[in-house]
Amino acid sequence: MADNLIRMENIRKSYGKVQALRGVDFRVNRGEIVGLLGDNGAGKSTLIKVLSGAVAATSGEIFVNGEQAVIRNTTDAINYSIETIYQDSALVTQLSIARNLFLGREPLKGSRFFNRLDREKMDAVARELLQKVGIMKNIPTNTPIGSLSGGERQAVAIARAMYFDSDLIILDEPTNNLGVAETQGVLQFVRNARDSGHSCIFIAHNIHHVFQVVDRIVVLRRGEVAADDIDPKTTSIEAVERIITGMD
Repeated sequence: MADNLIRMENIRKSYGKVQALRGVDFRVNRGEIVGLLGDNGAGKSTLIKVLSGAVAATSGEIFVNGEQAVIRNTTDAINYSIETIYQDSALVTQLSIARNLFLGREPLKGSRFFNRLDREKMDAVARELLQKVGIMKNIPTNTPIGSLSGGERQAVAIARAMYFDSDLIILDEPTNNLGVAETQGVLQFVRNARDSGHSCIFIAHNIHHVFQVVDRIVVLRRGEVAADDIDPKTTSIEAVERIITGMD
């Protein structure tokens, strides 16, 4: 357990009579990319919402760096260095790249009573981060997010997580509705995040994308763990698909 960054034990979540999670144990080690797979209704999104603070578990415990954590909302998760990137990137399309990178955590300058946004710092950091995540085009940092391609938006969201040095980056369907080139860009961003010392949870319906970047695969089925230690280097896609569908 010494290498566990995140450990979730006996997580249960019920919506009335519907049991979305039935005693799930889940872990992420430091510097590890974990692929979380399962059919629709398997419990993937619910598990991630519990970890990211979007919903509260009915019961169970969460440990971060070996210490029991209380995650009641998304702010708690961020304070535990957990950043979630949803398929819609959770970005504000009307705001600029720089503003989105710091959304809710903008640097200020000036006295305590007359402070204002430190736009120079925001622009400088944004330019550096865009290069780090592979956007080599000279895109002005005041460009509205709505003007960017899907892959560029995902890059901005990942850059935000990396700048705030999140220990764990959760990517929920990050390649959904992206073209081939943009998808490969996002997958490379995930590899770069690991190389920078971050851990990731990668959720995707496209199992081929998962196999390209993850170190370990966990499969949920009907709210329970069907497999939690699948090595993509020694297991075939077909074998994992059988576990997902329950035919194995």
